[in-house]
Amino acid sequence: MSAVTAWVTVDHVWMLIGFLGQGLFASRFIIQWFKSEIEGRSVIPVAFWYCSLIGGVVMLAYAIYRMDPVFITGQAAGLLVYARNLYLIFRERELLKQAAGQSGTA
Repeated sequence: MSAVTAWVTVDHVWMLIGFLGQGLFASRFIIQWFKSEIEGRSVIPVAFWYCSLIGGVVMLAYAIYRMDPVFITGQAAGLLVYARNLYLIFRERELLKQAAGQSGTA
């Protein structure tokens, strides 16, 4: 047990956090691949963007801990893209709901 507790340092915990973020980020490709296989065409499901966003946030936290400006810049810029895509998806869904509601009342 002492070998385990000796291994658990702040740096090691942050390394595990970094691997968690990388795993979340990488899982988005598996999700996209499976969804595309099911649909029989290339699609990007909403889960892809959630994995991108959550994985990106975790990776950004790790990059900040590492104080790596290149890594920080890359992750922060990606978060803007992921958040924007989720916004566009939900905006489109809301517009479709509104249009369906208006066509149902005519």
